[in-house]
Amino acid sequence: MNLSRHALSYLWLGSEKMEIRSAQRLPRSSYVAQTARWLRSWLPKLMQLQEKERPRDPCSAANIEHATITHMAIKWDVHFLLQMLDGSVSLHVKLLKESTHVILDARDLYVRSVTVDGIDAEFSITPWHTFRASKLSIALPEEKTAEGTETVIHIVYSTSAAASALQWLKKEQTTDDKAPYLFSQCQPIHARSVVPCMDTPSVKQTYEAEPVAVPSYLLAIVVGALEKREISPRCAIWAEPSIVEKALWEFEETEQILSCAESICGPYVWGRYDMVCLPATFPYGGMENPCLTFVTPTLIAGDRSLVSVVAHEIAHSWSGNLVTNSTWEHFWLNEGFTVCIERKICGRLVSESYRQFMSLNGWRGDLVPTINEHFHPTHPLTKLVQEHKDIDPEMTFSSIHYEKGSAFLLALEQALGTEVFEKYLRAYIAEFSHKAIDSHTWREHLYNYFDDRKDVLDSVNIDAWLFEAGMPPAKPEYDDTMVVECDKLVKEWIDADEKSVKSITSEAYLSMKPLQRIECFSQLWQHDPPLPHYKLEALDRLYSLEECGNFEIQLQWIQLCIKCRWEPIVPRAALTGWPDFADEARGNFVRTRMTMHPITAEIVGEELNIKAA
Repeated sequence: MNLSRHALSYLWLGSEKMEIRSAQRLPRSSYVAQTARWLRSWLPKLMQLQEKERPRDPCSAANIEHATITHMAIKWDVHFLLQMLDGSVSLHVKLLKESTHVILDARDLYVRSVTVDGIDAEFSITPWHTFRASKLSIALPEEKTAEGTETVIHIVYSTSAAASALQWLKKEQTTDDKAPYLFSQCQPIHARSVVPCMDTPSVKQTYEAEPVAVPSYLLAIVVGALEKREISPRCAIWAEPSIVEKALWEFEETEQILSCAESICGPYVWGRYDMVCLPATFPYGGMENPCLTFVTPTLIAGDRSLVSVVAHEIAHSWSGNLVTNSTWEHFWLNEGFTVCIERKICGRLVSESYRQFMSLNGWRGDLVPTINEHFHPTHPLTKLVQEHKDIDPEMTFSSIHYEKGSAFLLALEQALGTEVFEKYLRAYIAEFSHKAIDSHTWREHLYNYFDDRKDVLDSVNIDAWLFEAGMPPAKPEYDDTMVVECDKLVKEWIDADEKSVKSITSEAYLSMKPLQRIECFSQLWQHDPPLPHYKLEALDRLYSLEECGNFEIQLQWIQLCIKCRWEPIVPRAALTGWPDFADEARGNFVRTRMTMHPITAEIVGEELNIKAA
C-alpha cells in the first residue's frame, strides 16, 4: 500500500492513548537478586524465542494455533440498491491441533447457515472488541476434531451496508455518471466485513481464480462502468471511459517498471499485472491487490511525475504479497522492503543519484516530522517492531514502517555493499515466498545468511533499529547532489525581502524533477519562522500553484499556507487547528462524510472527535 502524505497526516495515535506498564521490582534477597540479574540479561532473548514459537495476532480472534484455512471459494451477488454482497464462502480448513471449534473473524455479517462437510453445524457470533468486531465460532462434529483433519466449512451470509471494506457510489458520484460503482479496501483488518475468515496476514489461502495463496487483506472487488486498455501482453489499465486514455498515457511505462523489478527480485509469479484507476474517494495512493492494483486518479498528473507509486505497488508483488508480515506489529517487513525495492527500480530507470534523493527526501520530509511532530521521540509507535495489544492497526499506520524501515535496509546495504545486499535480497524472497514471517525470523535468517560477516551486521546496531523508539541510531550516507539544488532555491526564498522577491524567476524551479519541487515546499513548510504572506503570494503567482496537477506538491503547498495562516488557501484545506475556521471544517466533514470511503470517514471523524453517523 502506498500512503500518500495527505493520508499520512491523519494516521497517528497520540501518546495519551497508549498504556505504558512499568515492571515490578523483584525481591532483593541475595539469591533472588542473582537470579534477577540473570533474568535481566536473558529475558529479551527468551521473549524473542517465545514470540517465534507462539502464533499470535492481537487483532484477530481466529484460533490460528488450532486451525488454518488453505483455500477459499467465494460466490457473491452484488446488490447496489441494498448496498450488500449476498452469497457464500467455502473455506477449506485443516486442523493443526485437536480442536472442537473453528473460530473466525467477522464484522457486521448476517450468517444464515453453516455446514461442515455438508452437515449442518452449530455456530455463534459474539462481540469481541470495538475494532476487532466479532467471533464466529463454528462447532465441529466429534469425528472431525482430530489433528490433521481437513474439512470444508460452507457459510451462507450477507454483508451489511456498513461494511468497512466497501464503498458504494451512486452513478452521480462517479466521473462519467453512467453507472453505480463499488470497490473494496481490506487492509489491514477490514476483510472480516466482507467474508468470515481468519483475518490475519499470518494465514494465507489460495482462492478460486488463481492458485497463489494470499492473506485476507488482499481480497478485492471492483464493480463499475469500466474500460480496459492494454499496456503490454501482461499489463493493462482499467478506468471509467472519460479518463481511460489519460490513465493509459500516464501508466504507459508499467511493463518497463515490472521488468526492472524482476531483474531485482526474481520472476513475477502472479501472471498478469493490471491496474484499475478508482474514483477520487479511494483513500490511498495505491493498493497492491494481486493481479489488479488499485490506484487513485490523483496520480494522473499529466506528466508521469507520480508513477513511482506504480513502482511501489509492483514491488509489493514480492515484499508483502509473496513474503508477508505475520502480524501488523511487523508491518515494516512489508513496507520497508517495498520502499527499498521501489527506490532501486527508480534508481535503475532514472539514476542512482535519483534513488539517493528519494531516500534523503523520505528521511527529511517524512521520517523526521513523523517522529518529532506527529508522535514524539519516545512514542512506542516510532519503533519498527511494535506492540498492538488493544490498538486498532488502522491507527498505527505512519511513515515509520516505510521510511524508518527502508532507511534501515539502506544502512545494511551500505555496510555490506550493494552487490552483496542485492544477492541477499533475492535469497530472502526465495526463502520466504508464500510465507508469513515476523522480525525475529527475518533477523535469524539475516545472521545465518551472513554467517561470516556477523561483525558487519553487529556494527549496524540492528536491535536499536528494530526495537528502540525515536530516530534511528545512525543516519545512512546519502548522495546529496540533487538536494543541493533544492537547498539553494529554498534559501533564495527565505533570504528574499519584499523588494528582492520580485527578482526570483521560475527557471530553477521548472528545471527540477517533481520530487525536487516537493522537497522545496517541504523545506519551506518546516522552516521557522513561517513565511510572510507576500512570499506566499509570489510563490503562487510565479509557479501557477492553483493549476498544478501534482497532488503531492499541492499537499505541501497547502500545509505551508496553513502554517503561515494564509486565508486564500481555506477553500482547499481542512483547518480544525485554525480556530477561525474550525467550525467550518467540521461542518464540511459532517456534510460530506457520506461520500467518503468508510476508512477515511472513520479516521477523520476520530481526528475531529465526531462520532460516526
